[in-house]
Amino acid sequence: MQTHDAKRVEITIEAVMQKRLTDAIEAADVTGYTVLPVLGGSGRSGGWSREGQISRASGMVQVICIIRPEMVDALLDAAFAVVDRHIGVVSVCDCQVLRAERF
Repeated sequence: MQTHDAKRVEITIEAVMQKRLTDAIEAADVTGYTVLPVLGGSGRSGGWSREGQISRASGMVQVICIIRPEMVDALLDAAFAVVDRHIGVVSVCDCQVLRAERF
């Protein structure tokens, strides 16, 4: 089966920032993404879990986009404009897709 090059961009951000992030992604002409809840983790500030939170914030979400390689710069510029001022992690990796016309 033939595969096609793509980029997978994963953005982990505070759930309260999800709408602002997805609006920025859509403004960069990226129409496909998946939003997943993040249950917990550990980073520079130590461990945390969604269940252990006391604040009104609902934790973190991860927004995943699989896009054509030529779209990655526009997406990263849009995402960074949101993530830059908030807690968040952005990662990019190469991936392969089966149906290139969907991305």
